[in-house]
Amino acid sequence: MTVEASKITVVKNGNLILDDVSFAAPAGKVTALIGPNGAGKSTLLAAISGDSRPTTGSVSLNGIDVLSAPPTLLAQTRSVMLQDVSVAFSFLVRDVVEMGRTPWSKQSTPEMDRTIVDAALATAGVAHLEDRDVTTLSGGERARVAFARILAQQTPIAILDEPTAAMDIRFQESTMGTVRRLADAGRTVIVVLHDLQAAATYCDKVVCLNRGKVAAAGSVHDVYSPEILSEVYQWPINVEHTPSGLYVRPERDDRIEEHTSVLFSKKFAPEPC
Repeated sequence: MTVEASKITVVKNGNLILDDVSFAAPAGKVTALIGPNGAGKSTLLAAISGDSRPTTGSVSLNGIDVLSAPPTLLAQTRSVMLQDVSVAFSFLVRDVVEMGRTPWSKQSTPEMDRTIVDAALATAGVAHLEDRDVTTLSGGERARVAFARILAQQTPIAILDEPTAAMDIRFQESTMGTVRRLADAGRTVIVVLHDLQAAATYCDKVVCLNRGKVAAAGSVHDVYSPEILSEVYQWPINVEHTPSGLYVRPERDDRIEEHTSVLFSKKFAPEPC
């Protein structure tokens, strides 16, 4: 399934958050949304998933209008992992992952659901936590549980907002590896990432947002240039193109000393009590 966002504009409290944003995410590919804080990435994800209505514009999930689709059809078409993976109630981990099977209640069987949930728990690395109260887990563990629910939902489109932000390096890599395998199996994956190296390693397409607009879009090789990234992030960024892949390296910028000189000056240091 192809996701197509057309001329998305979002205005909140008189502030222009997204300005005429259009892009397409094809099946079998991982499309990354990158950009600095406040660029509009999470707002765009909410519009794509149908969780919020844009001021203007439209979103199509393989021809399905996201704003008019029945809730069950929408839940069978796309799964969504938000930045905030906190759970307010004392559900067991297995209960949370089983929620991903709800859209398929009329088409599945208990045996099939159990098999899929077991596989999702194992793939996300939380099978050993299945009987734990989810509110007792660490942030990284809760993120892995949320990702397991996405896997259990088995939708052709997966929409992920910073899925690895709270995870340690082992689960960052295993999660992004699973994201890659979802796309290789024909799924459409859209993922918001702040880790530019992870996007370079695991993603096929990049949509770079800056101040609510598309600053650049295309393949990773097209978008990842020192000129584009340095301009968007307002920080010197070097990109090395090697036979084994792209490597992103932020450079040191001595301009930061202009802003920190007062903080570290002995002249302004308080006297100890």
